[in-house]
Parts: sequence; structure tokens; C-alpha cells
Amino acid sequence: MSEERALAVGAGGYGGGEITFTVVMSCLTAASGGLIVGYDIGITGGLTQMESFLEAFFPEILRKMSNAQQDAYCIFDSQVLNAFVSSFYLAGMLSSLLAGHVTRTLGRKNSMLIGGLLFFAGALNFTAVNISMLIIGRVLLGVGVGFTSLSAPVYLAEIAPARWRGAFTSTFHFFLNVGFFMADLVNYGATTIPRWGWRLSLGVGIFPAAIIVVGAAMIPDTPNSLVLSGKLDEARASLRRIRGPAADIDAELKDIVQAAEEDKRYSSGALRRLGRREYRPHLVMAVAMTVFLEMTGVTVVSIFTPLLFYTVGFTSQKAILGSIITDIVSLVSIAAAAVAVDRYGRRSLFFLGGVVLVLSLVAMACIFGVQLGTDGGAAMSRGYAATVVALVCLYTVGFGVSWGPLSWVVTSEIFPLEVRTATLGLSGAISGLLAFAQSQSFLEMLCRFKYGTFAYYAGWVVVMTAFVAVFLPETKGVPIESMGAVWAQHWYWKRFVKPAPAPVKQADGPA
Repeated sequence: MSEERALAVGAGGYGGGEITFTVVMSCLTAASGGLIVGYDIGITGGLTQMESFLEAFFPEILRKMSNAQQDAYCIFDSQVLNAFVSSFYLAGMLSSLLAGHVTRTLGRKNSMLIGGLLFFAGALNFTAVNISMLIIGRVLLGVGVGFTSLSAPVYLAEIAPARWRGAFTSTFHFFLNVGFFMADLVNYGATTIPRWGWRLSLGVGIFPAAIIVVGAAMIPDTPNSLVLSGKLDEARASLRRIRGPAADIDAELKDIVQAAEEDKRYSSGALRRLGRREYRPHLVMAVAMTVFLEMTGVTVVSIFTPLLFYTVGFTSQKAILGSIITDIVSLVSIAAAAVAVDRYGRRSLFFLGGVVLVLSLVAMACIFGVQLGTDGGAAMSRGYAATVVALVCLYTVGFGVSWGPLSWVVTSEIFPLEVRTATLGLSGAISGLLAFAQSQSFLEMLCRFKYGTFAYYAGWVVVMTAFVAVFLPETKGVPIESMGAVWAQHWYWKRFVKPAPAPVKQADGPA
């Protein structure tokens, strides 16, 4: 790729491409996959302290909630309750390995459609009459997450113009948090309904599931996916529809075809291919970025926010109201990140978020330690309880401008086409495994470690921010099929990757 062409590509997305109606609607449909993922994750926290739900399935926890002598850290410590929460993530982990192959062979669009159908089936667990039915429904929802959370970000990254790819890809995380917000609003109303309020919370999930099923059936597949399937004419038509009639699509289509030909040169599977030396940076980044995302503590904070607020002394309904406040803060911070990510770059936002996350987690550890003590028998004063809510909001801001949206942005754009779905499948499996382990153990961890739990996650944030500073290359404005040059120019990773044919420049400076 010549320097002049690289500049043109970095500036506008291959010779005049624009944000078309097709791009907007397709990206909104793909991002709506985050809506159902967020709803099914977010609904759990409110359910697990909802009286009607506990009365039907966990009466022993309801008894502990009314016991004034109960250790506040240990109220919700129940292995069966943990199994209800964590089965969702275990299923997501296992399905992610299959989803990578399906997304590559059947296409990004069809993978999203499969995920939507699984979400619809899983949402029927509002009819459950025992724990087994509840867990089966959660497993189906988890399998849907495995497909959707892999295919939707890839779809977004491949269809968006290079100049605005960060903003478009971050919409997945924005919609995920809209799902959290919806879940907390539903839980806030359902918690006042005796006996069947929990059925309302679970049943509403049918509606966002239907949205993604209908939407995925109507949008075009990505040109990258169609080229991989050998449908060159369909890929050209899709690219023309996506970029607009005035765009010069030949250069972009040529890069996509070259990337697909590179993929076909290898006879071994994509996962096996990741063991090769030239893919060492991609393998390390796929594992590290996923592990670090989970070790920010976001899984436990997003799932257990209502339980956390209940622990510091709020009533059940006020605890959900506090969670709604954090949802609004999250949406605002993610919107700010979407505006800033293509202007200031990925690394700058990672650094900003890292500082905010550490400060908020350390402050929470101090307040819990001073107010609740080590035995959880002390009562937290109203002022300190309100401060905990403010700190959770601060944590949400830090996560919302950094690891929340950027983990999806970076992992969906930084890998070459021949290993893209394999690395994302591997990332999804690791994410599901860690989310399963944390959701299964967090309530017991809080019961055992007390306030030290927050310090534990703060330590991880320090490590991951240092990793970003040293090893993560900047990808702002680089066309998705030209990422090889980014690795080839990095001070450390260049020793592993194949030499790039020519340097790739961004609109605002060097990559």
C-alpha cells in the first residue's frame, strides 16, 4: 500500500466512503445484541435480592436478611444462588469456542441470528417452577451470549468506516449498558409485586431477544465474511450498499480479498494457527485483554451492585434505585468515550480509566474496612453509605471511558482476518470462564475477604494499566485489514510479525 493511499484510507475510509443509512441501521442492529446481553446480566442482581424470587427459590436467604445478628458480608453466601448466576457464564464460555467456527463459516449475520433465537428460548424461563428450570433457561441465555458477543463486535468493526470504527464498535458496550438500565428499571417495579414480580423481570427479556432476531434477518452480511465464503460478487454488492454509490470500493475490496487469500494459504485450523510465532502478539493480546477486562471487577460490580448497596444498609428497592443511578452514569461515560476514542486514541483513555478505577476501589476498601469492620457486624452510617454509592458511580465512570467500550473496540479490530474469529472465540471462552469463576465465588469471597476484596481488584488495575502502557499499540484510524503494519512498527512485537509492505499512517499522525 503506497503512502498516499494509506493517508487517504486513514483519513476517510478508502476513497470517499461515507456513513450510509445501511451502515447506521446495520450497526444499530448488531449493537442491539449488547442490549439483550446487558439485560440478562443486569437482571440477575435485582432478582437475587427480590423478595418474591427469594421466597419462591431461596427462603433461607430471606431468613438471613431479616436476622439482625447476621454478618452483612455473608447474607447472600449460597452455592445454589451462585450456581444460578454462574451457569450463564459457564455456558457462554463453552459456546464461545463453537461460536468462533460458526461465525467464520456461516457468517457474522447468521451467528447473530442464532444468538437471538437462543436468547428468545432462554427468556422463557419466566415460566420456571423449580431451580432446575431456572438454570436451564440461564444456560440457553449463556449460549446466546457466546454467539452474540463474538459476532456482533466483529460485524461492527468490519462494517464501520475506518475513521469512525472506534465510535461504531463502542456502541455494543453502550447498548449493553442500556440493557443494564432496562433491567434495573424492570426490577425496580417488579420488586414491589408480591409472588410473581420475578416472573415479570425474566419475561421482559423476550422483547429485546425478538429485536435482534428480526434485525439480524434483515441486515446484509459483512463483505469480509462474504469474501471468506467465496461470494465475491455478493461482497462487492454489500460493500457498495454499505459505503454508498459515490465511494471507490475497489481498494477496500482488494485489501479484503488479499486478507482472505492469506487466510486460505494455511491448511491448519485458525486456533492451531495461533501457536505460530508470527501470531504470538495476537495470542498474547487475546488472552491478556480478556483477563484484564474481567479482573477490573466489573462482572461482580455489574451483577451484584444491588446486593452491594443492600449490604451497606439500603432497603431492597433503594438498592435497585442506586443501581439505576450507576446505569445512567455508565451510559453518559460510554457516550463520552465514543466521542473521544477516535480523537484521542485508545491508549489515552485506558490510562485515564486506570487512575479512576484504582482510586475508587481503594476508597471503597477503606470505607468498608472502617465502617463494617472485619466481622460485618457494625452498621454503616448513612453518610458513608451514600459515599459508597458515589464511589461506585466513580468506578463506573472509570470503566465506562476505558475497559468497558475499549476492550470490545481493540479486540474486534486488532486481529488479522485469518485468525479474527478464532482469537475472539478464545477471548470469549476465557471471559466466560473468568466470569463463571468470579460470579460463583464473589459472594463467598466477600464473606471471607471482607473489604480486602476491593483492594484485590485495585491491584489488578495497576497491573493492567502498566501492560497497556508497554505492550498495546495504538490503532486509531488504521484500516482494519492494514493492522499488520501496526504490529510491525511496535518496539517489541515487531520481532514476531512478518514485515509490513509499507508504513500505515493515520489521519492525525503516525500509528
